[in-house]
Amino acid sequence: MEGAMYIAEKIREPAQINAVALKAYARVADAWGLSLKEAAGLADMSESTWKRAKKPDFAGELTKDQLLRLSAVIGIYKSLELYFSEPLARSWFTRPNTGPLFGGSRPVDTAIDGGLPQILAVRTYLDALRGGA
Repeated sequence: MEGAMYIAEKIREPAQINAVALKAYARVADAWGLSLKEAAGLADMSESTWKRAKKPDFAGELTKDQLLRLSAVIGIYKSLELYFSEPLARSWFTRPNTGPLFGGSRPVDTAIDGGLPQILAVRTYLDALRGGA
């Protein structure tokens, strides 16, 4: 088990779960160089909510969908870091991709447009690549 959902099992307070998940997600978004709009869209938040959410004193709650999104994105980041060397691992999500899930689009764009199902599909795709499929 990885990411925010693993953390959720170890930390029982929702505010702590949200804080840890948001902190990890903010680091991933920064590592990938996501724009404010991209980071907000991937997390299913408005840009103004994302600006507030990435601050340590954020008191809002994440929905189950948002927490699952953050968990999956953190898992995508981990898979990329394990599968590729650093330059490609950091840019893969924001580069055009001709793979079967992306059709020449950037994975970040397909993930934002397709929501949680597409984010999970990207995660599964990377896990399969990493596993030798």
